[in-house]
Amino acid sequence: MKKLTKQLAVLIGLALGFAAFDAAVYCNVTRRYINSTSPEMQSKSIEVSRYVPFDANAELVQSDAKMTLTGDIPVIDGAAAVLPVYAAFVQAVYPPESVQFDGDAYAPESAMQYTNTRGAYQSLAEGKADIVLCAKPSAEQAAYAAEQGRELVYEPVAQEAFVFIVNKNNPVDDLTADQIRGIYAGEIRNWSEVGGRHLPIDAVQRNAGSGSQTTMLGFMGGTPMKRDPLSFFGSAIGYSFRYYVAGIVQNGGVKMLSVNGVYPDPEHIADGSYPVTGEVLAVYDKRNDNPNIPILLDFMRSEEGQRIIAESGYTPVSTTE
Repeated sequence: MKKLTKQLAVLIGLALGFAAFDAAVYCNVTRRYINSTSPEMQSKSIEVSRYVPFDANAELVQSDAKMTLTGDIPVIDGAAAVLPVYAAFVQAVYPPESVQFDGDAYAPESAMQYTNTRGAYQSLAEGKADIVLCAKPSAEQAAYAAEQGRELVYEPVAQEAFVFIVNKNNPVDDLTADQIRGIYAGEIRNWSEVGGRHLPIDAVQRNAGSGSQTTMLGFMGGTPMKRDPLSFFGSAIGYSFRYYVAGIVQNGGVKMLSVNGVYPDPEHIADGSYPVTGEVLAVYDKRNDNPNIPILLDFMRSEEGQRIIAESGYTPVSTTE
């Protein structure tokens, strides 16, 4: 009996040990790299219901625009980071009946959609969306659009900073652009090399085809990104667009780094001193003859449209008198 009890105790101990190991792997590895573009993860990374046009509780910039689109209403889609902006545009100039949201997602017939960067560019290529607000497409996304016979036009409507984020307790507050490239190239592997603690640097990447990943590839200038498989035991660095970090997710567990000594706030984005900026683009097919597309673009770049941009937390592309 004692022998059986000991055997059971050993088995239970092993089971608990494996369970603890699995939990640790999930918390420290799997959860950090889980696909953030699935509907389940989208619902966790951004609360779509906070930005639904014509909802009394929506957290959108209000507009007193004197126009409402009629006729063929363009289907609009875009990136997660830009959702509050294009949702505010929709609320400003779309007819309310053109938007259908069931509490979790937009109906297929709704003129407002949200499928994130990869889904938006796919929808544009396949003719399901008329205009999308995103960062520049990846080479694969642009090629797919061309294969589908689309001739994409890119109209800048806002400026935004591309930011690098670390745990808020990380003593490093500033990195040079070359140091960041060195980290992601695998040349700098420990935080002690850049003024931090003696910990491995976990250089986290984003999903292929996301706006952040495409922008990061451009930032690297063709240098391949490498990741040490054991680096997850250290402290992470990641990247995103400023407003997604500061305005949507509002994650108190991370902080944005200065780059080359310049912090990514709206003032330094506007004056060009922050070194890693990008554009929010309104993208459409040149051959799309929907007469409302140029009207919508004119509104986005108008004084009222740029006010919406600014009050949504982005930097306007132009200054109007």
